[in-house]
Amino acid sequence: MGLLNEIVGAVVAEEALDKLDPEAGLLKKGMAVVAGFEGEKIIEEKISEHKEQEQQPPADDAQQ
Repeated sequence: MGLLNEIVGAVVAEEALDKLDPEAGLLKKGMAVVAGFEGEKIIEEKISEHKEQEQQPPADDAQQ
């Protein structure tokens, strides 16, 4: 499902740019698409890291 999420991120970023700057040129739209595509990848990585940390039991540092 990663590719679908990245495509959605790109589309959302392009739509957001359209709302902010309706006169945006092709270069700006292209940059927004790339930023949305790459940004979604980073968000997905952070979420999976967070889920992995939740699944690991806490380390017992209070051993005596």
